[in-house]
Amino acid sequence: MKIPECDNQRCGSNGCREAEKPTEIPVRGWRDIFRRVKAKVAGDNLSVIAGGVAFFGFLAIFPSIAVVVSVFGLITSPAELQAYLHIIESLLPSEAVDVINNELTRIIQAQGTRLGWGAAGGTLLALCSAAKAMSTMLAAMNIAYDEEEKRGFIRLRITALLMTLGAVLFVIISLGLVAGVSFVLRSIAIGEITTVIINYSRWPLLAGCCILFLAVLYRYGPSRREPQWRWVTPGAVVATLLWLVGSALFSFYVMHFASYNVTYGSLGVVVILMVWFLLSSYSILLGAEINAEMERQTVKDTTGQKPKPSGDRGALHSRHDRRVASLRSGIYFYAKE
Repeated sequence: MKIPECDNQRCGSNGCREAEKPTEIPVRGWRDIFRRVKAKVAGDNLSVIAGGVAFFGFLAIFPSIAVVVSVFGLITSPAELQAYLHIIESLLPSEAVDVINNELTRIIQAQGTRLGWGAAGGTLLALCSAAKAMSTMLAAMNIAYDEEEKRGFIRLRITALLMTLGAVLFVIISLGLVAGVSFVLRSIAIGEITTVIINYSRWPLLAGCCILFLAVLYRYGPSRREPQWRWVTPGAVVATLLWLVGSALFSFYVMHFASYNVTYGSLGVVVILMVWFLLSSYSILLGAEINAEMERQTVKDTTGQKPKPSGDRGALHSRHDRRVASLRSGIYFYAKE
């Protein structure tokens, strides 16, 4: 979509301040947004924060797999989950896929020997363990949006649990959509192009599901009044593209150039997974930074259908009388609007 040029009657020195939606921000405004994002990435130490999120995400991977297997088992046989593992083979190196496949086998076999209540209790415990990683992500969202945590202990834990459950459902729905389309295409006799269509059709589906989940995360993750969907979608799109392209390139690099197993020995797979989690976390947080600076670019209320007066919007980046970030001589500072 073409971005409108700057209208001098509506634009200030830092670009258009009257945009009702992101597509109304002119080229000059987007240039200012990305300059501020660049400064914000350095000022927030985004790589360090992403590393912390990646660490807790890595700790939560096996509890998360247990939750996915349990929820997937409510729909069909958990053993069928392994048949869909090929979907992530293009996103992760083969060594990491083998680790996940082995863990899937262990969990499926273990759950098959438990009683119903025992399996339910184990699933709940695994969900609570996985929610710790989501709590870390919510804290990182607050940093990206320059917000302080205002939710109480119970509300924050419930939000983390719901977001974790949403992530599990996102994984299952994504696998189901991709696998369902593959099944339909294989059932239709369309000749040699079937394989090509199957290989490429999974990416738009996966990207669409990822954009939807990230938009929900950006909307409900930070401790603030929820922004409108239009103000969280661009960051979700950018983060999804970075994640998909970065994951594919990282997988290609590990398979053809890297020698993690030679350098780290038996810990090579652990390092590979950690780097992939770091890449994923960084992409998500960068999308949040872009969304935050988009809201900062306009004086309009970005939080609801009915505009609220100055100071009553419940979001720092959507306040008309907020301190606005700007750049001068490469120095990031705050100035009165």
